[in-house]
Amino acid sequence: MRLLVKAPAKINLSLDVLHKRPDGYHEVKMVMTTIDLADRIELVPLASDTIKIVSHNRFVPDDHRNLAYQAAKLLKETFGIRKGVAISIAKAIPVAAGLAGGSSDAAATLRGLNKLWRLGLTLDELAELGAKIGSDVSFCVYGGTAIATGRGEKIEHIPAPPPCWVILAKPAIGVSTAEVYRSLNVNTIEHPDVDGMVQAIKHQDYEGICSLVGNVLEDVTLKKYPEVAHIKEQMKRFGADAVLMSGSGPTVFGLVQYDSRLQRIYNGLRGFCDQVFTVRLLGERNTLD
Repeated sequence: MRLLVKAPAKINLSLDVLHKRPDGYHEVKMVMTTIDLADRIELVPLASDTIKIVSHNRFVPDDHRNLAYQAAKLLKETFGIRKGVAISIAKAIPVAAGLAGGSSDAAATLRGLNKLWRLGLTLDELAELGAKIGSDVSFCVYGGTAIATGRGEKIEHIPAPPPCWVILAKPAIGVSTAEVYRSLNVNTIEHPDVDGMVQAIKHQDYEGICSLVGNVLEDVTLKKYPEVAHIKEQMKRFGADAVLMSGSGPTVFGLVQYDSRLQRIYNGLRGFCDQVFTVRLLGERNTLD
């Protein structure tokens, strides 16, 4: 039996950091939503009791560092599974991009192996396990649109935003999330209106959503990497309705309501950035099927 699972990327419509916690993590409050840019995970049973990662992307580790590997190992250890699996990862989400690609791969692996190994776990139980792997994994198990608090693992579902296009541009650099958080001064940041964003989404207020996007990590990354600031400036100039860096970066996304403007922005960005994508918001939760 081969099982294919989709692993969608996420963007942060709002990202706030409240304070540093005693455990070393930062307390966050975010609004995240999934987009139709996805890796494809294929799970194939193995006769031997091993976990094998297969990827043709040289930036994807094929050992214990891979979050999908960690997801399979966690299920095996938690439930005493004595079966092997080959996890093939076909990447569409850029690596180290602020789009939760690795976390989504891990979440897709949890959902897929739950079915393949007939574990009968609920999404809530899978999300609880996912929190042990990484801060974004719980959200990625559910997908959809949510407020994430704690270190990102506490999830409260909200309705999907109104339909629109999302254009993404990633410069040819990687950004260390840990380094960005280390450089953040929580005493001087200007906090975005996360609650206002939630209300705008609930009221399907597209203009309100566009006016309220915010990310406290943006200033740190933009100062360290001028090419990210350049992409943001150009995306605004080309006519996106709202422009923001996702996560710790370096990917910048723009929201666009009308198809006619989308192609112009895409063409303008492709003039100086290789990795440019146009996708739709997904915004709806995953199901266990």
